Amino acid sequence: MEKIFRKLFKQHFGKPPVSILEIAGDGSARQMYRLVGDEMETAVGVVGPDADENRAFLSFTRAFKSIGLPVPEIYGVDEKAGIYLEEDLGETTLFDAVTQARRDDPGADFPQAVLPVYRRIVELLPRFQVEGGKVVDYSLAYPRAAFDRQSILWDLNYFKYHFLKLAHIPFNEARLEKDFRRFATFLLAADTRHFLYRDFQSRNMMLRDGEPWFIDYQGGRRGALQYDVASLLYDPKVGMTEPVREELLELYLTNLEQLIPVDRERFRQHLRGYVLVRIMQAMGAYGYRGFYERKPRFLQSVPQAVRNIERILETGFVSIELPELQAVFERICKTTSLRKAAPQTLPGLTVHIGSFSFKGGYPEDGGGHGGGFVFDCRAIHNPGRYAEYVPLCGCDEPVIYFLEQQPEVEEFWTHVRGLVESHVGVWLTRGFASLSAHFGCTGGQHRSVYFAERLAAFLNEHYPSVNVVLTHREQHKWPARGEHAEIAAAGAAAGAASLPE
Repeated sequence: MEKIFRKLFKQHFGKPPVSILEIAGDGSARQMYRLVGDEMETAVGVVGPDADENRAFLSFTRAFKSIGLPVPEIYGVDEKAGIYLEEDLGETTLFDAVTQARRDDPGADFPQAVLPVYRRIVELLPRFQVEGGKVVDYSLAYPRAAFDRQSILWDLNYFKYHFLKLAHIPFNEARLEKDFRRFATFLLAADTRHFLYRDFQSRNMMLRDGEPWFIDYQGGRRGALQYDVASLLYDPKVGMTEPVREELLELYLTNLEQLIPVDRERFRQHLRGYVLVRIMQAMGAYGYRGFYERKPRFLQSVPQAVRNIERILETGFVSIELPELQAVFERICKTTSLRKAAPQTLPGLTVHIGSFSFKGGYPEDGGGHGGGFVFDCRAIHNPGRYAEYVPLCGCDEPVIYFLEQQPEVEEFWTHVRGLVESHVGVWLTRGFASLSAHFGCTGGQHRSVYFAERLAAFLNEHYPSVNVVLTHREQHKWPARGEHAEIAAAGAAAGAASLPE
């Protein structure tokens, strides 16, 4: 993988990268990395295991780029390996910007600082839908060429099986299926001739120099205009107020009318339906990730989704009779546990993470519960066998670089992360107070330290409510961390830079 990244980077920039750093996952099966050159040139490398999804994203990107829409440039592709290199749009998503703006203005119903960005987004959305819809190749759309009856029923059943059943919301299956079929017919009566972005929400928009850039449209297909508007204005992670929604909807319709004729009343009638189907699709995803996969952070958006449903019920539901579906929504709104903060916010979980040497035996139980994980890192190539790394530890950049060149490191990390994250989810849900994860190697200085540091950083980023306690048991035995270590670090860095591609 890294060899391909280095090759693609060199083909585009004329020289190989000096570092390749993993980017935190986005919930999909893709792996993402930031590649950095010696003059701070950057690119994002993507490993996509689904070839059809990759083809859709690359094709749509080139199509949007051809008409001047703000999407990342594709720098290079190795289609056989499922790897591509794209323009680095930075690290700030629209969601990040909204979150920060709320901190800066905690008393506001909706932060005014991000309104100019949202206005720009609703000016650009019609161009993606109408102009973009004329240049994309729908034959590559994944998993279907259109958001048709089958796609709609998939989403509705996803909601039924992964949210209603897992959240224990009662319903009559036969009556609900009848409502689903009637609902799909109503939705398909809208204008479905244009590009449907599919996941048009705050985590799929990057901000660079104050301007929005767009990513993650690989699930796009032909469909109704209302779907993406509903995704944006009723994004549960944002919690937009009704006056802001109305302002942005009017601005969107004004910009849409510059491209095609619009019957505003009819558009709004169908919009209510697409708001519901979008909320249901999102809640299905929250249920699958949160209830089934035991990842509580995905349940954080459920209370806002419930408030969005409540608002739809209060203002007239939809213009067709859907008695069982309406009854299901009413039951959801009356379920107290779904209106509360997700289990991720339960206080009291401490994860004890540590490194140690097997020469000194297994670590003590810092949590006092007699459980947790001990991971043996000794199967990984040992940097401590090389003189230039002896004065260093697993938190020094040269050692990190050395380890991340070893193919077994990422495989080991993937298994560790999956096991620990699964247990953190269960522990949070059940209100447990302590979990441990320790890494052992020969000297307790390089490999074990690297993985302990990496796991601590991962949990701090993804589980802010968790208290992470990090210890390195053998730290007092490490060589002096002074001038000699600095000289060794410089020598190791030079050696790493000269490694063959």
